[in-house]
Amino acid sequence: MGISVDTFFLKPDAQGTLQAQIQQMIAEGILSGRFHVGEKLPSSRKLATHLGISRITVTLAYTELLANDYLTSRGRSGYYVSDNAPVPPSYTPLQRAEETVDWNRAIARRFTGGDTLHKPSNWRDYRYPFIYGQADPTLFDHANWRLCAVRALGQKDFASLTADYVDQDDPLLIEFIARHTLPRRGITAKPEEILITLGAQNALWLAARVLLNRRRKAAIEDPCYYALRELLLQARCQVAPLRVDVDGLPPDAIPHDTDVIFTTPSHQSPTTATMPLNRRHDLLQRAREIDAMIVEDDYEFEMAFLAAPSPALKSLDRDGRVIYVGSFSKSLFPGLRLGYMVGSEAFIREARALRSLVLRHPPGHIQRTAAYFLSLGHYDAQIRRVSAALLERRKAIESAITDHGLTIAGRGAYGGSSLWMRAPKAVDTTVLAEKLRAQSVHIEPGEPFFSGPEKPKNYFRLGYSSIPVNRIEPGIEILAQSINRQ
Repeated sequence: MGISVDTFFLKPDAQGTLQAQIQQMIAEGILSGRFHVGEKLPSSRKLATHLGISRITVTLAYTELLANDYLTSRGRSGYYVSDNAPVPPSYTPLQRAEETVDWNRAIARRFTGGDTLHKPSNWRDYRYPFIYGQADPTLFDHANWRLCAVRALGQKDFASLTADYVDQDDPLLIEFIARHTLPRRGITAKPEEILITLGAQNALWLAARVLLNRRRKAAIEDPCYYALRELLLQARCQVAPLRVDVDGLPPDAIPHDTDVIFTTPSHQSPTTATMPLNRRHDLLQRAREIDAMIVEDDYEFEMAFLAAPSPALKSLDRDGRVIYVGSFSKSLFPGLRLGYMVGSEAFIREARALRSLVLRHPPGHIQRTAAYFLSLGHYDAQIRRVSAALLERRKAIESAITDHGLTIAGRGAYGGSSLWMRAPKAVDTTVLAEKLRAQSVHIEPGEPFFSGPEKPKNYFRLGYSSIPVNRIEPGIEILAQSINRQ
């Protein structure tokens, strides 16, 4: 592979001769790791033409670098970075001059500093990864996904791969969601009532931006998905956290001046509580009384392996006040970043316009690949395979928890891929998680899920979607021993 001539340019204020400047450019590229051993440099003629200087100047610079063993010459082939050149193991840009910008003044709004869970990028290296929301590579159908991706790259699908949809989506994917996915939740929707998003997170952001402003109030669950609370705070609307109970969000606790209610009725995040049917009707009635919209995040309904899931809140909605959010991140893999939202045409029209301003649309190739994977039956087979594995792991983790005397604070009645745990009050699970890393155990502290200044510190989440069943009991034993030592 050759080094592009476009990476070279002369600085107007550079010191020294042109020959010295060229030598410095090449030496810096090698010393920083930007140029690798064996890479071919541009020919002296091409580089001279590009820089607008004499060819002999470039040749003399190359000759000097050759003498210093930075470069090597291969007959008539040209000049290459020498095998003996002092190339570092990785690219490290050379230090620039100190910046003079006052970033405290330049940054108008800050998005850092909020509650987030920091999931380790090397979680696969943990022996006992009780991590939530990650994919198990042993359960994913790589072969058929690859075939679908290759098919989506074919000449027949050239338009779906290369076209700018502007504000539209892949019609095949929309059709599958409308005809196959939504009816499973009791929902009927027209294509113009469905919008593809970059995962559920993007859908929640779009909903918040369309429905809320500084004068409006959002009611959220407490504890809740921490990123939802952060994006609402960034939207600068009023936020009312409402403590959930064993049945999820209590409708009678919703303030009368609420404009939008965010809820996870089928699988409360993170407690996993399932809202009973009568409470769902009460929630819709409360929203009707105060004229509020509802955003329903149905993020894990496909993981119902213990029993058929309850109907979606959207399926009970007769007023058009429920915005439904779904995602393929949990059922396929989180890196897919593909979700969808369903709502009345007036709402979807505005969300579509906002999406087009920010990112136009999710990549066409990803949409078409997913459409093939879903429509050819691979998705249903994937769900069955994952559900069977989760059921086995669920039994193993519940048994291990019982044997080692730990306390489950919430477990999904229909399945799911995590358990909400409670440690003794004296245990700070953030500290506990840090200590467990040394023993290759990963758990997720519960504090970031809660709102307010007095957040409980003794809750934590155990995911079991990515840990082999034979490592669950040993991992729980280490966890229990660490809690007992606190």
